[in-house]
Amino acid sequence: MLDLASPAHAPRSHRAGRHAPRRAHAAPDEPAVRPRLAVLIPAHNEQERISAAIQGLWDQTRPPDLIIVVADNCTDDTAAIAVEHGAQVFHTEGNQHKKAGALNQAIAWVLPHLDDRDLLLVQDADTVLDPWFTETALSTFNRKVGAVGGVFYGEQGGGLIGLLQRMEFHRFAWELERSGGKAQVLTGTGTMFRAHVLREVRAARRSGQIGGGGGYYSLASLTEDDEMTKAVKTLGYRTMSPAGCAVVTEVMPSLPKLWHQRLRWQRGALENLRDYGWTKVTARYFVQQFLMGFGALSFLAYLIWMTTYTSLYGWPGFSPFWTAIGLIFVVEKTVSVRRAGPLAVLLAALMIPEMLYDLFQHAVYFTSLWGLVRRSEEKWVAT
Repeated sequence: MLDLASPAHAPRSHRAGRHAPRRAHAAPDEPAVRPRLAVLIPAHNEQERISAAIQGLWDQTRPPDLIIVVADNCTDDTAAIAVEHGAQVFHTEGNQHKKAGALNQAIAWVLPHLDDRDLLLVQDADTVLDPWFTETALSTFNRKVGAVGGVFYGEQGGGLIGLLQRMEFHRFAWELERSGGKAQVLTGTGTMFRAHVLREVRAARRSGQIGGGGGYYSLASLTEDDEMTKAVKTLGYRTMSPAGCAVVTEVMPSLPKLWHQRLRWQRGALENLRDYGWTKVTARYFVQQFLMGFGALSFLAYLIWMTTYTSLYGWPGFSPFWTAIGLIFVVEKTVSVRRAGPLAVLLAALMIPEMLYDLFQHAVYFTSLWGLVRRSEEKWVAT
């Protein structure tokens, strides 16, 4: 059914027809054609969201040449809805390795039909891309850039917990923009790869240069996207997340779901560093984790000191110096979330809600670190 020979397809016409897999090349007397773009959307029972994800791709200023929904052990109507919206469907076989295993099967199926300069976009099924995503990503590639990831923002809803997550995502996007779009993590919400880079990643795994099995994505990592970032960088490529590659993704609607999501992210990040060890690529990540832990301990020590002092001696009184430091902190917090709307700015100015949210994040960090030290097995919990 795979067909990448023709130009970009219209959403609801002849793309539903069946074609035998084949590799397309321009005739010798034809001019060079633009790189082709294929999209993989790994999906497990995503019937409520898959149509929006696919439509977001057809609405791109540079639409993909092919959209493939990777139906992984689906028991709902995900596959049927995907076909209705003009996508092809790849069904995994015997996959027991969640998203990474599903992607490895699908990439192994589609990559032989792509030339080295062609592109493969991997997008989550609960995500909608900004219409400029693919065009911006394509313009970002050069010989040194191996992958271009999205800048994610949270969808509406979720009450106070959802708003705090949206504020966190806006602040992360703000920091990305200030760094010139240098991606620290290739987000699973949407990342575009050069085909030859994925081939190099698999070859490096098979040669033992990097771990994670013999496929494209690591089967040994809880956070395959974080590990893929380190793999691409280890091979000498840059990873970018330009501002134009915006995506909107779901937020966790409850504390238990948020806890399991962040615990998997944090534990996976720590395990990836353990597996890679100290290298010129991972050195910065080790420092970031150390600073995260130091900041968490400092914050906890401050709260304990303030609570103890106030209980014994009353409120310490007005200090011009520490008041000025606090005001600078509040200004930074509010400015960094101004694009999230006035309610986010107000919540940041109040400080207390975000302080509690920070304590939640610190609990995730230390729980993950303790689990890593104990070498306890972290179970995958669907969120």
